Amino acid sequence: MSKYYDDKDRFLVAMDCIIFGFSEGELSLLLIKRKIEPAKGQWSLMGGFLRENESIDEGAKRVLNELTGLENVYMEQVRTFGEVERDPGERVLSVAYYSLVKIEESDQERLVDHNAYWIKINELPELIFDHGQMVELAKDVMRQKASTEPIGFNLLPDLFTLTQLQSLYEAIYGTVLDKRNFRKRVAEMDYIVKTDKIDKTGSKRGASLYKFNDRIYQKHPIFKL
Repeated sequence: MSKYYDDKDRFLVAMDCIIFGFSEGELSLLLIKRKIEPAKGQWSLMGGFLRENESIDEGAKRVLNELTGLENVYMEQVRTFGEVERDPGERVLSVAYYSLVKIEESDQERLVDHNAYWIKINELPELIFDHGQMVELAKDVMRQKASTEPIGFNLLPDLFTLTQLQSLYEAIYGTVLDKRNFRKRVAEMDYIVKTDKIDKTGSKRGASLYKFNDRIYQKHPIFKL
């Protein structure tokens, strides 16, 4: 091992995952009740420490997979949090990531093992350390990205109604969208494709189901809602 930096201070590096899901018209956040000190028994984001032979991105993907069992999930780095006393256990630099997952696809057994729960975004409990700050910043970053790129489809089932799509973006932005204007905008996007399938869970008449076609989108990568 190199001796070049022997006289420099060393710190722990962690990754914290801000995992968003969408269900019944509301955004939710995946939180854990900590089983270890410090802050045992309190609400926390899912985190883990960087290993010697992995990159920061690899570490974040590993932490996400350990909790949900999911791979190839949309994930984006938010920021590094490095206040000196942010973690009472030791000096820890934490790189925060947010991810968008389909709740129904997460491994329920893993969630139980980690003491993890989906909590509605408007009902979040107090979080440990600076995790609340991480969540608020992640929401801002997600909203900015969702306004120019179709990342929201990572939260929807493969087939969805226009009502579900509108509810999703209303949940992301925390505001009510005009139905007529929203559907007019969607109609201009040829990569949101109407299928011949009908969802009859909401009414006898049912609602048409749509899907997002990434191949078409890649040819015309313009998105704005």
